[in-house]
Amino acid sequence: MAKGKFKHKPTGERTFSSPEEIAAGTSADRPRTFKKQGEKDVYDRRGEPEQEEDSEDFAKTKYKGTEGLIEIENPNLVKPKNIKAKDIDIGKTPDISRREREELEKQQSHERYMKRQEQGKTEQARKDLERLTLIRQQRAEAAKKREEEKAAKEERKAEARK
Repeated sequence: MAKGKFKHKPTGERTFSSPEEIAAGTSADRPRTFKKQGEKDVYDRRGEPEQEEDSEDFAKTKYKGTEGLIEIENPNLVKPKNIKAKDIDIGKTPDISRREREELEKQQSHERYMKRQEQGKTEQARKDLERLTLIRQQRAEAAKKREEEKAAKEERKAEARK
C-alpha cells in the first residue's frame, strides 16, 4: 500500500509497494494508468496469439455525454482542419473576406453605372441631357435677345447723333 510522499493520517511511517505487488496488481493505491503486465505475461505463456487492438480499424473515439448515442449535425461546431505542411499550396491566394468582397462589388457596380451614365443610357443621364438642352436653348435665346437689344441701342445712338 503505497502512500507516496504525503501522509493522509499521522501514522508515522510511509509504506511503499513492492515490485511484486505492482506486477500482481494487488497494490491498493495503484494508479489507473498502470497496465497489469502480469496478465499479459500469463496469456503469452499459454501460447495464445496476442491481439493488438491498436490498429486503426478498431480505434473508437471516446464521446462526451450522449454524443456517442445520438448523431447530431451541429452547424456551429468548428471541426479542426489538419493540413500538413507538404499539402499547402504556396501559389494559392487566400479567399477574400466578406467585407472586402462586398467593397469590390460596390466599386465595380459604381464603375458600370458611371460608364452607362457617360453613354447616356441611365434614366438620370437622360434627365440631365434634357436639362442641358433646355438650358442651352434658354442661353441661346438670351444671347439673341441681348444682341437684338444691343443692335437696337446702337440704332438709337446712331439716330440720336443725326
